[in-house]
Amino acid sequence: MSSLSSPVAVPSGATGPARKIGPAPGHERVSAGQAGALNMLALGPDRQTLDEWAAAGLTTPDLPALRRYRLARVREQLVRNDYAGVLLYDPVNIRYATDSSNMQVWALHNACRYAFVPADGPVILWEFDHCDFLSDHTESVDEIRPCVPWFHFCAGDRVAEHVQRWAAEIAAVVSEHGGGNRRLAIDHCNPEGVVALERLGIGIHNGEALMEEARRIKCEDEIRAMRCAIHACERGMEVMHRHLQPGVTEQRLWSYLHAENIARGGEWIETRLLASGPRCNPWYQECSSRVIENGDLVAFDTDLVGSYGICVDTSRTWLCGGDAPAPAQRDIYQRAYAQVQHNIALLRPGLTHYDLAHQAMRYAPEQFRHYSCLYHGVGLCDEAPYIYFPESWQTWGYDGVIEPGMVLCVESYVGRTEGGPGVKLEEQVLITQTGHEVLTRYPFEDRLLSV
Repeated sequence: MSSLSSPVAVPSGATGPARKIGPAPGHERVSAGQAGALNMLALGPDRQTLDEWAAAGLTTPDLPALRRYRLARVREQLVRNDYAGVLLYDPVNIRYATDSSNMQVWALHNACRYAFVPADGPVILWEFDHCDFLSDHTESVDEIRPCVPWFHFCAGDRVAEHVQRWAAEIAAVVSEHGGGNRRLAIDHCNPEGVVALERLGIGIHNGEALMEEARRIKCEDEIRAMRCAIHACERGMEVMHRHLQPGVTEQRLWSYLHAENIARGGEWIETRLLASGPRCNPWYQECSSRVIENGDLVAFDTDLVGSYGICVDTSRTWLCGGDAPAPAQRDIYQRAYAQVQHNIALLRPGLTHYDLAHQAMRYAPEQFRHYSCLYHGVGLCDEAPYIYFPESWQTWGYDGVIEPGMVLCVESYVGRTEGGPGVKLEEQVLITQTGHEVLTRYPFEDRLLSV
């Protein structure tokens, strides 16, 4: 796939068979031949899902190659920033660097597992209680240790005691594998941890920014995974669409997307952005118990972490029932559609964030409500860059260059400030060597596009 970047060279110490070290006494491993082989990521998508993808002409990703590429991207950023390594707590970042996951949503708000990726050397994963077997499928993890869960839920009034244990172990790892470099990037950490590490001579730097930069450019296998995830999401959207009948509630309609996502190996949905009728304007109303009526517009944003942990972030607005749309509905829908199509057409390598912000189609903000950004990156979740409207550029805008291998979501929300219908549309677009390719394929509403 010539539009995408080549794999980054892997530094020494990053290849070879995984070196899994057993946990401390009292945390004996379950047999890898039993639990490890039955891990969700080892089993992968079910046969029905694989058959759907094959029938659609999709190629599944080479997961070992994908893992090598991602780990090399992280190491490349570490070398570029002169860091000894990065300590990862965000489960999305851990998934990116190691392809290891465990209770992802719970781990988003409980610091129960973490990973150290050195610029050159073994990747160490500190796993939650009795969960070390969950990484038997990935060669990106070289060593597994039991975590030190010093967050309040686990440590209570003993945080000060346990954070010292944790910091001493992290500092020792940096000393052992940093080659004398004591500059450590961390993506998330409570203040007690930062202070404890700094007292041991470890310099703390921004790991969140480092990981966002690593994740920007996708390899061919990531795009294969994304195509599969998009196909799975759109099959879920089809089920939703079939159930869109007068009398269904917003929440019931939304539940069909969740169910189909899980059935195809998906993981979670990050928001509840589905609204109908008068709740479509203003945007950002989360789905409710409101009963959808004949003639309502129904707008939603998938925000879905799907197959292979890939985010599918697409939006559609549908018309409920068999009646013809009202002129105001048709007008707003066509404005949103025109905005998305125009702003997709701009995409090509070499443009800057500033270029896109100032060349994009937009409607007068005193007359129309709009979305919070024009474009944003997407991979394992919504990612950098975040490209603002021109009126926000002076305060919030940050520049950068659009490159092949990036995937951008092109956003549109249009609703009049005085009220009336609102429409949300969004497409997921790959930047190629010569232009772009729209990855999302779910059809738009012909009834709303007709004159």
